[in-house]
Amino acid sequence: MANRILEYFAALVASDDGLPLTEAAIAIAQDVYPDLDVQDTLTQIDALAARLAKRLPPDAGPLQKLQLLDHYFFRELGFAANQNDYYDPDNSHLHVVLDRRRGIPISLAVLCMEIGHQIGLPLRGLSFPGHFLLRLAVPAGDVVIDPLSGNSLSPQRLLEMVEPYLKHYRDESAEPIQELALWALLHPFLEPATPREILARMLRNLRAIYTQSERWERLLAVQERMVLVLPDQPAEKRDRGLAYARLGLVRPAQDDLEHYLGKRPDADDAEAIRQVLDDLSRRPGSHG
Repeated sequence: MANRILEYFAALVASDDGLPLTEAAIAIAQDVYPDLDVQDTLTQIDALAARLAKRLPPDAGPLQKLQLLDHYFFRELGFAANQNDYYDPDNSHLHVVLDRRRGIPISLAVLCMEIGHQIGLPLRGLSFPGHFLLRLAVPAGDVVIDPLSGNSLSPQRLLEMVEPYLKHYRDESAEPIQELALWALLHPFLEPATPREILARMLRNLRAIYTQSERWERLLAVQERMVLVLPDQPAEKRDRGLAYARLGLVRPAQDDLEHYLGKRPDADDAEAIRQVLDDLSRRPGSHG
């Protein structure tokens, strides 16, 4: 079952061309819910989108569609943050978010984007620091939206949100960054995220939760998917190797960690990884 689930996900993320973000995002939950019917969840989302589509005036423009989507998704359907248990892994499982109407910014954003796309509204995700956002390009200028509330965010609010993450650009004694300079630093965060980047961020959220709670089998399942989403990133194989090691799976751990060192022999953590490999070599089941 586990192999079949992973093969299905691998097929979904094999190419950037037409990568089905919503389907792949739903499929992440199959590690915890192996009997999940991904197509049934997609059908539920389609039904929500169809209900909204029937209400659209034939000549509705982007801003009118956005207003209707905002009222429908956040007010009528009641999607919002899961304030009572923000770090519940189910906040990243779209079928549960769909049922509970509670999630975190990125899971709510994926659902909102999917419904938006089905009514002709090209919402894009923004991998903003600390808080995933939505963006809509309109003739008068971009609208940036908080997927927890549907509220549009002013330029000043965006600057306030990003400034704590820019402190490494200056030391404590430096003068505050001037607004124009801050806007220059902000610009990269307003670039739309690709489906692959969105999936990676969803998986990183789960990885952080499972690492904190020391749920190593769950962590390994997440890391298996990270390797598929970011196959060209040696660090993902390193992290999978470390997850294998936590579970006592010596040979696959060695394979991944040796692969990492082969690609990044001078990495900052290379010596630490060599130490892990040395420890693994002393365990039963190691090579040799």
